Amino acid sequence: MSYLERIEERPGAAEVRAASYRMLALKRGATCVDVACGAGHAVAELTRKGLKVTGVDADPDAIAAARERAPGAMFHVAHSAALPLEDASMDGYRALRLFHLLEDPRPTIAEARRVLRPGGRIVVGGQDYGFFLIDSSDQDLTDVIRLGLESRTVSPRATRTLRDVLLDAGFHDVEVAVHTDVVTDHRLMAPQLKSAAEAAVAKALITEEDASGWLAEQTRRGRRDRFLAAAPTILVGARR
Repeated sequence: MSYLERIEERPGAAEVRAASYRMLALKRGATCVDVACGAGHAVAELTRKGLKVTGVDADPDAIAAARERAPGAMFHVAHSAALPLEDASMDGYRALRLFHLLEDPRPTIAEARRVLRPGGRIVVGGQDYGFFLIDSSDQDLTDVIRLGLESRTVSPRATRTLRDVLLDAGFHDVEVAVHTDVVTDHRLMAPQLKSAAEAAVAKALITEEDASGWLAEQTRRGRRDRFLAAAPTILVGARR
């Protein structure tokens, strides 16, 4: 849960959430489901905007935290491909930070189409780990370590496919927006950098010596205010 909290409270996260709300373009009183709602930041914000929001997450601990953050909303513990909602019951559907965890996004998108009313709006997306940028004196090594980061997720490049998936599912007026989160504070990224390097070693992509040297360089960059990472979030909106 602390990880989910950090993700939504890091610099840039609020701007991405706000951009997704603009793409939903829902009026007060509209119904909306937030799938993979995590600790409920978006559910709380959408509720304050006057929407009737339902939060769904497969993690009971996430739902417990979300209930505390947004006590006026409805919540369900459920998988994204089996929502406990009636057909055509929602004006809006939102799901971010989900598709890198799914082997196949199509059942989830089909379920989104089922619960949306005709003309309802959908916004889906998340980070595409194939576009993740980290500055380094050895960019080739960095690119290999980034593959280690990708190996920690089921579908690290899933979000780039979502426009096609929505179109294939029968959605209309599909639009794509990209929001880039720039990080210059090494401390914010240190755990992910270590995880990526360890994964690259575990996959026999690099040696432990390579990993130690690269992590040491990134730490030195942080101390000298020379650290730079950029992570784009892809948002895809459409109409049912």
